[in-house]
Amino acid sequence: MMSMHVRSGSLLTRCFAVLGVFFFLGLNATAAQADIKRFVGKYAGSAQLNLADGSVTPRDMSVEISQTDEGFRVTWASVTLRSSGTRKEKSYTIDFVPSDRASVFAAAMRKNVFGHEVQLNPMKGEPYVWSRITGDTLTVYSLFVDADGGYTMQQYDRTLAEGGLDLRFQAIRGGKILRAVETFLTKG
Repeated sequence: MMSMHVRSGSLLTRCFAVLGVFFFLGLNATAAQADIKRFVGKYAGSAQLNLADGSVTPRDMSVEISQTDEGFRVTWASVTLRSSGTRKEKSYTIDFVPSDRASVFAAAMRKNVFGHEVQLNPMKGEPYVWSRITGDTLTVYSLFVDADGGYTMQQYDRTLAEGGLDLRFQAIRGGKILRAVETFLTKG
């Protein structure tokens, strides 16, 4: 009888622990929604992309930040006008969900076998992506592990400013800056 009581107490303790985790995650999601509201909107501008060889390439850039049921979505694009007159456009969309750390968000980039959004695997050449909010800055990080074990890191800092966002981007490989951009994106 005594051991039965201990098991019941233990089960009850586990139930409260599980409920506590769900409550904490719910608070984290609520805090994430409050933080991201300040960034929600569409922003656009032009920039000069500085390359490691010293050359400069003009780019049109845009970003849209929106709330989702579980967190937020960042969609960004850049358009390069080549000297031949052709345009090269790249665009990306990533959903972020709260992690168990305040103001740090995990990328939800693919579904696992249980239907849950999870990170990609950097050991398979896929990017490992996360974001954080620090004060007025939303930062998105992307880490790529090269086939030889080296790395490329991209960092997008989007800082709230009057009328839009200050954007600062860097791509770093092996500690050396490959590309960098600093510009202002106007809120549309």
